[in-house]
Amino acid sequence: MRAQATSLLDDADLAFNPGGANMTLGALCREMGEVEHSYLESLKTLKQDWSYRNEEAGLEGSVARLTAWYQMLDDEMKAFVQGLSDEDLAQMVDRGDGPTWSIETQLEVYLQALLIFFGKLTIYLKAMNKPLPKEFQKYIS
Repeated sequence: MRAQATSLLDDADLAFNPGGANMTLGALCREMGEVEHSYLESLKTLKQDWSYRNEEAGLEGSVARLTAWYQMLDDEMKAFVQGLSDEDLAQMVDRGDGPTWSIETQLEVYLQALLIFFGKLTIYLKAMNKPLPKEFQKYIS
C-alpha cells in the first residue's frame, strides 16, 4: 500500500504541510521509515530503541530516495521474518518503558504502526486532492 501511495507523489508533494503543528509529508514519510527501522532492529536485538534518525540529506524531499529506502527496509524485514522459527517467534522483545512482548506480538504491533501511518497519509492525500489508491479506499478511508 505504501508503494501505491508513493507512486502518486512527486518531489514537490513532499513539501506539503496541512497546517498547524503538522509536519511536512516528506517528514511524515521519513518518520515512518524510522519506525520500521526501529521495529526491524527490535526483532534482531530483542530490544526496542526509538533513537534512530535517518539524517540522509534530501531524503524528505525525494520520492525516489524514500522509495528506495522503504524497499531496502522491506526486503530486510521480509528476509528476517522468513527466517524465524516458531521458537524464535516466542522470544521476548524488551520495549523499554513499555510492555515486553513476543516477537510475534511485536510484528502485530508493527502492523498497527503501518495502519496508523496509512491513516495519516490518507489525510494528507485527501488534503492535497490526490486520488486514493484502491487499497486505501477499501481498507483505510
